[in-house]
Amino acid sequence: MPLYENSAVAPVISSRTNSRVKQLRAAFAGHARLSGGMVGIEGDHLLEEALRSGMVLKTVFVSEQREIPKAIPRSIEVLRLTNDLFKSIVETQSPQGIAALLVPPIHKIEAMLQGTPLILIAAGLQDPGNLGTLVRSAEAFGATGVLITPGSVSPWNQKALRASVGSIFRTPVVAATEDEITALKSHDIKLIAAVGREPSGTVAAQEMNLTRPCALMIGNEGAGLSAEWMKLADEHVTIPCPGPVESLNAAVAGSLLLYEASRQRSQR
Repeated sequence: MPLYENSAVAPVISSRTNSRVKQLRAAFAGHARLSGGMVGIEGDHLLEEALRSGMVLKTVFVSEQREIPKAIPRSIEVLRLTNDLFKSIVETQSPQGIAALLVPPIHKIEAMLQGTPLILIAAGLQDPGNLGTLVRSAEAFGATGVLITPGSVSPWNQKALRASVGSIFRTPVVAATEDEITALKSHDIKLIAAVGREPSGTVAAQEMNLTRPCALMIGNEGAGLSAEWMKLADEHVTIPCPGPVESLNAAVAGSLLLYEASRQRSQR
């Protein structure tokens, strides 16, 4: 497929059977095999964040109604699509007219173990907005990475991508098995389960020592942490709430715990 080097003379594609168009559609649908392992992103901000973060872009798609951004390197393939074809591919109601295929970064758990690890474990999270928000909070508060257990939503889900506001491009996010999470203990990392109102044995966040190597476990939005994850945890932490609520939203709870860890570490 030719490179048009951001030229305005690139022909406008209208065919739904175009190979790149089919690849982008598969990427947005989460079909890794059909997309060739590519991830689809949409919108000016995510594209800017991807470029700023050094992501490898395969192809940029621009609707016929707008100019090709000058920030796109000339080495990247740029394809123009008709407005109707572009709208039929993306998920948003009011598309900005720009999308891209990128190569997702590959991270290793070992990279999260440098220094004094602060890891967030998303155990069975199903809401993509919650996961994306937690990835953003992980970057904001200096976490060394995010681990996702089987059964959790993909961090490359379109809603998760948008909620991360680009943090997914810079924060190590790795799918991990129970054995791999258990193995964190061999690195003297404490597994700390976030729970709601609990009786004895649960420590308030501000009283928990979060300056040591630790991994914060956030459970499913409805059921919380499963019995298996609770059994695996070394300690339980809660966020004291003076109001009459049983528990906090998963993204809120995880973000508050990450903030508390960041606060403690900055005062250490």
